[in-house]
Amino acid sequence: MRSLKLGALLLLFTITLQAQNLYPTSLIPKELMVRASAVIRNNEVNVEVKDLNNVVYSEKKAVTVFNNAGDQNAILDIWYDKNRQIKSVKGTVFNEFGIPIGKITERDFSDLSAANDFSLYEDSRIKRYKPAINSYPYTIEYEYEVRSKQSLVFGDWSPNRSPGVSVEKASYKFACKPNFNIRYKELNYPGTVKKEVQPDGNLVYSWEISNSAAVRDEPYSPAPENFLTSVKIAPEKFVFEGVNGEFSNWEQFGKWMYERLLKGRNQIPAQTAAQITALTKDITDPKEKARKVYEFMQHKMRYISVQVGIGGFQPILASEVDRMSYGDCKGLVNYTQGLLAAAGINSYYAIVEAGSRKESPLPDFANMNFGNHVILCIPFPNDTTWLECTSQQIPFGFLSDFTDDRTVVACTEEGGKLMHTPRYDALTNKQVRKANFVIGQDGQAKADMTTMFYGTQYDNRQALIETPYADQIKKLPEIYPINNLSVNSYTLKQDKSVLPTTTEDFTFETRSYGFLNGGRLYIPLNEVNKVGSVPKEVRNRTTPVYINRGYTDVDELTFDLPEAFEVDSYPANVVLEKPFGKFSMTIEVKPGKIIYTRKMQLFDGIYGPDKYQELLDFYLAATEADSRKIALVKK
Repeated sequence: MRSLKLGALLLLFTITLQAQNLYPTSLIPKELMVRASAVIRNNEVNVEVKDLNNVVYSEKKAVTVFNNAGDQNAILDIWYDKNRQIKSVKGTVFNEFGIPIGKITERDFSDLSAANDFSLYEDSRIKRYKPAINSYPYTIEYEYEVRSKQSLVFGDWSPNRSPGVSVEKASYKFACKPNFNIRYKELNYPGTVKKEVQPDGNLVYSWEISNSAAVRDEPYSPAPENFLTSVKIAPEKFVFEGVNGEFSNWEQFGKWMYERLLKGRNQIPAQTAAQITALTKDITDPKEKARKVYEFMQHKMRYISVQVGIGGFQPILASEVDRMSYGDCKGLVNYTQGLLAAAGINSYYAIVEAGSRKESPLPDFANMNFGNHVILCIPFPNDTTWLECTSQQIPFGFLSDFTDDRTVVACTEEGGKLMHTPRYDALTNKQVRKANFVIGQDGQAKADMTTMFYGTQYDNRQALIETPYADQIKKLPEIYPINNLSVNSYTLKQDKSVLPTTTEDFTFETRSYGFLNGGRLYIPLNEVNKVGSVPKEVRNRTTPVYINRGYTDVDELTFDLPEAFEVDSYPANVVLEKPFGKFSMTIEVKPGKIIYTRKMQLFDGIYGPDKYQELLDFYLAATEADSRKIALVKK
């Protein structure tokens, strides 16, 4: 009897344990383990639009993490504000056998301000759960519900947001009344949407993926949106923080923005308008007028982010910006627009996705999720001019690599216009250097060097310009890693004309530029502009090669040799030409001197996956050429 009871208890314990054993790592399909630092075991996202100002979001997600590279996939961030409330949140932690080892409740979350480092104030906050687990693998399962009072912005469904993560199963359901019309855009989705009318009368749109293997992180890849699955949703009619509207294309979007969020907000005080009139009264050229107004704004204003109001989408009144002498990108663009209007110049408020990587809106899918910045467009008849209003230093009409070469949405009285910002090509983005080195017989050197920066390289020394001279000198060894560098003089000047230029003049000396060995004096040819890094080797590449921005570097270095020495040997010239770039190194030997010329060009564009090995070989060859030296012997 005792044995029977013990056996029954063991059986009951086993059954109970198996019931709790939800996510054992052993059940993950082997193909999903390849290249994966984490696997999303299950992810269910549900959105229900109850009415225009009542939307319920719920999500249930379980993710297994294999190493510290996958930890970020176990972090849960839920943002909230006065119009978006967290109703419930809970979770469970499992070990590698799928056995629960801990519970997650709301008190385990940090409550953080969503304000970034450059924001004065934001009315959004974040609930964050970050697991402190150092035993791998582990699984986190969580579920939460959020209620929102707006029906304009719906987050994209991206079941796999990054390389190195596999997805076992993920689904997205969007439920709404049949008369709540939506538009949707599927990107890299392997199936087709399912539509079904539920017994409660709701129309449900469903998407689902399963057994999606991890994509390898490959250098020079396009944005993940180009090859990972996502679904975008936008409503035709909506309510957002008490403002209603409708749009189904970018023209209607821009019209709504102008009519409901922008119109009448750029009126500047009469006193400031009089200043602008006096400032521009003797200028007949409209572009010169605009320049004068822009410089007035730059001198008067400073940038501080203030993400409040209607979801951070509506600019502060121009009169308030004028009074406070600061504003965010929206406020400063709106204010500058008002100043220009006082000078009789029309301009457009333009929404852009800013950042060093060029990103543009989908031309056939208007939605509020696009754009993180605002710039100003002045549509002169023969010369459209773009203004970055958040910088006090940037030249008039220059955008830099923050907003160059991408499509923006200009919000005008007539409606939205898709426009493209200027492209700075490889020939425009130049860095041209000339230097003269006087080499001593023990390898010491004195040098004077002038470098000019054009296009997007104009900003290469911007951070240095804004620091005191003593700090500039301290930074120079990081920029020019020359042994025992001693700075004699250093100056930076900027020409802020239509094609702005930064000029760097630098004189220095070093007691050990070259070195003696075996009766020879070895002189490095290039210690001032070597290839920064070589991409890692990737076999069987799958994604295209994407070069985001092109540039041209030209270095001409002249070496005056010590009188007691003559050239013993020097490397052969190198010329490389590929579809994505060119590299050349030439050496000219003259009596008592050597002239070394290096030219490096990279061309922006998209190239086939097969070109990656060529790109790698290109960098390796350039790196090897950059390490060459000349050898001198005594006469």
